[in-house]
Amino acid sequence: MLRGMQLRSSAVVLTDNARPPGPNTMSDILNTILARKADEVAERSARVPLAELIARSADLPLTRGFAAAMQASIAAGDPAVIAEVKKASPSKGVIRPDFHPADIAVSYEFGGATCLSVLTDVDFFQGSDAYLRQARDACTLPVLRKDFTVDPYQVYEARVLGADCILLIVSALEDAQLADLSGLAMQLGLDVLVEVHDIDELERAVQVPVPLIGINNRNLRTFEVTLQTTLDMRAAVPRDRVLVTESGIVTQADVQLMRSNDVNAFLVGETFMRAAEPGESLRQLFFAHD
Repeated sequence: MLRGMQLRSSAVVLTDNARPPGPNTMSDILNTILARKADEVAERSARVPLAELIARSADLPLTRGFAAAMQASIAAGDPAVIAEVKKASPSKGVIRPDFHPADIAVSYEFGGATCLSVLTDVDFFQGSDAYLRQARDACTLPVLRKDFTVDPYQVYEARVLGADCILLIVSALEDAQLADLSGLAMQLGLDVLVEVHDIDELERAVQVPVPLIGINNRNLRTFEVTLQTTLDMRAAVPRDRVLVTESGIVTQADVQLMRSNDVNAFLVGETFMRAAEPGESLRQLFFAHD
């Protein structure tokens, strides 16, 4: 067993001294996560049947407009920043021990964030559905439920939780799943961020009519991060989609590099989570020159 990891219901559970996985293990971790998600959906649907979620989703208020907020920031000439609320990850272990989602959300809003991304996966990221509710209730920003969505049950669940957007990871889904899950999300009033890691995944992603396409600069096989991934793929993203660059945005030079190449939307997590004041870290990274 890897040091810093414990097994629970066939899932890898982080402890504070978790160590980064070695090369060529990230795809294995993704497969483990997806297997766990199938079990998790079965467990949750046994507690709250799908029919109940569908009924509860029928009369909810309108969402806050995640994609519209991103588009408005870009149209105003500003960077559109999705600021992440994340306690831990499989690669880094616990990132922020002093973790209070509501306070973080308020800090981000004051710092200039356009939207939030809240981790709700329990076993691998120490997330929680409650964290999403706490963060959303504390601010006026639209919120992405960042989880591994593989089943329609989770889409209804996201809507009932109060999410404004869901994440669909192309490497975790077949084409039919991408189409079905994104279609259901949009039917429920949710926006969709589709995440890709390479050009083959991007070619699949653009077939789905969603407004947001995220390019993750982290290689799932080696876990290395390079901003060149976004730069190499950006021309293949249709102009009517918002291209979101994910992972590896650490310095003002990184931001300037992206913006000089017409990439104006960012998802940033770890950099802010390690700062004493996440919102001030965001402001310094994206707006200190203003």
